[in-house]
Parts: sequence; structure tokens; C-alpha cells
Amino acid sequence: MRVYVPLTLPGLAEAHKAGELGPGPLTAYAVTPALREWYVSDDIEELEYAALNRAAAASLRLLAVDPGCPRRRVVVAVEVPDADAVPDPDRGLDPGALGEVRIARPVALARAAAVHVDSDEADADVSAAASALGAADQGDGDAQFVVDGAEDHELLWYATQEIPQLVGLGD
Repeated sequence: MRVYVPLTLPGLAEAHKAGELGPGPLTAYAVTPALREWYVSDDIEELEYAALNRAAAASLRLLAVDPGCPRRRVVVAVEVPDADAVPDPDRGLDPGALGEVRIARPVALARAAAVHVDSDEADADVSAAASALGAADQGDGDAQFVVDGAEDHELLWYATQEIPQLVGLGD
């Protein structure tokens, strides 16, 4: 099963150094039954894209609690055995948990299929969205508009071999 693990650039650097995503439990996003029901599509590519976007939103939340972190949403796409990605049955239909799964153990970075990261052009919108997230959560419509602005930016696809350059460890 493909899962999407939300990170930050420093989190990606730590994973690169350790050779794994972890420690567990990890929160990730995947095509779950609840996500399928919410998205109302049978197209697996659309569903995977929805799970990726859920992970990007979770990455934004990580940025919101770490103001010193570079303002780039980061999502690592990883292959794990189906049994390792477990949705919380009590939160299955909670809109905030759609597609959310837990992975009990660390996952080897070698299992990563790709890394998705914001472009430099997204910096201002992602930074503003991270700052507005708290107000948006409290129902502020203007703040929600700012948060939605980050979603207008597509995450770029990178091969796992490019991780050193993404985290500033390569040429």
C-alpha cells in the first residue's frame, strides 16, 4: 500500500540521516475506505492524489508549530504492507481524519517511492497559510482563504536520490 507521510525539510533531513522515517507510530495518509467514500471516485490516481493532499495539509500543520522551519510542505510517498497501515476505527468518518492511518514501526527510507516538496514560488503562500492556520481552525473565513492559498500550489515530485539536495546535504 502506498502511504503519504507528512514531514518538514528538517524532518526529511533527519530521516535521511537515520535511513528511516520514524520513530513509530507514524501518522500517514492513504486511500482508506473512508477516503473513498468521501471522495466518491473509483479512479485510484485521483484517490492517491487526495491522500497526498491530505498529507500536504498535515505537513502544513507541522510547519505551523515550528516557525523557524523552512516554509515548504514535504510529503514522502512510501510503500508499506497493507497490514502496517491501520486507520483508527473511531475516527474513520471524522473529516479531519479522512485517509489517516497509523504505522506502528519506523519505515526504512529505502521503501520511499518519491518525495513531494513545495517549490520556491510557494514560500510566501505556505508561510502565510502556516501563520493563519490557528485562526482558520477557529472558523475565521479570511484565514481559511489564506490557508486554501497554499493548496493552490502543486507539490513537486522528486526522486529519492534527490533527498540530499533537497535538505542541503548535496551539491
